[in-house]
Amino acid sequence: MTLAPTAGLAPSPSPAPADEAAAPAAPLPTIEPVPTLASDVTNALEEEQQILIELYRRVNPAVVSIEVVADHPEIEGGFSPGPIQFAQGSGFLYDDQGHIVTNNHVVEDGSEFQVRFADGSIIEARLVGRDAGSDLAVLKVNELPEGTAPLQLADSSEVVVGQTAIAIGNPFGLQNTLTVGVVSGIGRSLIGPMSPSGGRFRIPNVIQTDAAINPGNSGGPLLNIRGEVIGVNTAIRSQTGVFEGVAYAVPANAVARVVPALIATGRYDHPWMGIGMRDVDPVMARRFGLPVRQGVLVTEVQPRSPAEQAGLRAGDRAEVYGGAPLILGGDIITGMNGLTVRNGNELISYLELETSVGDTVTMTIMRDGRELEVQMTLAARPGGD
Repeated sequence: MTLAPTAGLAPSPSPAPADEAAAPAAPLPTIEPVPTLASDVTNALEEEQQILIELYRRVNPAVVSIEVVADHPEIEGGFSPGPIQFAQGSGFLYDDQGHIVTNNHVVEDGSEFQVRFADGSIIEARLVGRDAGSDLAVLKVNELPEGTAPLQLADSSEVVVGQTAIAIGNPFGLQNTLTVGVVSGIGRSLIGPMSPSGGRFRIPNVIQTDAAINPGNSGGPLLNIRGEVIGVNTAIRSQTGVFEGVAYAVPANAVARVVPALIATGRYDHPWMGIGMRDVDPVMARRFGLPVRQGVLVTEVQPRSPAEQAGLRAGDRAEVYGGAPLILGGDIITGMNGLTVRNGNELISYLELETSVGDTVTMTIMRDGRELEVQMTLAARPGGD
């Protein structure tokens, strides 16, 4: 085919002589296909893929979507438009009696609950107990889909950074979604409920992961590669409200302590000392002449608390450190039951995982430059639900 010239720019080309043979078409080049990965690489990847497929097949039936219904508040005239479904979360089967573990914040405002299993079954559930201090709660169903088995809890003290972390849950209502990442950090803490003094209790030993967690995942399991529960997905750190690479799970060892009490009594009593605290660090110690470079500075002793009964002392000298008020002059806790305490997170972790209400503990403190030992009998944290 001959292309026509653009008008007014150039004359048409002269026709080719009749006896001039047409040039043969050039052959298409031979293109080698994209090389595949070496068999040793693909075999390893396929083995990992098969592990996840098998894990999901085995674990998924025990993971549920939780639908929470709340009553509308009454409007003027005493009229209430009735209940509405207002929230969704996730959970997992804890035992063969129909107990389901989820987050407290998933169920705390609910009046009625139902759970949706992976096979599509929807079963009404009742609230057995909840604990704001660990953000854990237990629901119960009176029947289970055939073949549904509970998940096993791992020992979360053995969780290490870098190990595989697998989340299954209900993000944005997308039931039984699996995401995979790694354990990004251990020993984190999350802000918990209000304390009597107006501060905040903390949830210790929290696991950090980069497995994608989004609204609706709360209460679902975080699993290791064996399909054991290492944590209960509970929160994300985000500027937008959706996942940005940092998510948190309440550790399985907290589940092992709290959930049996919720099943038995509907509540869990956290051991309590009754102090305000601030971590001591080397710069603080140098600037204010403290006798140790690490420990827990007692900034407040609450009235009628175990700390007051044990004779712990708070400070009375107001300073500013790091842009925040600091009360100096109080006892500095450096140990508990013979173990070193370097910061508040270690102190809270020990209390939560190694002690119970009514236990008497031996605290090592620094007071006026001298090391002392103080006996304290732990009470139940006030204001629990």
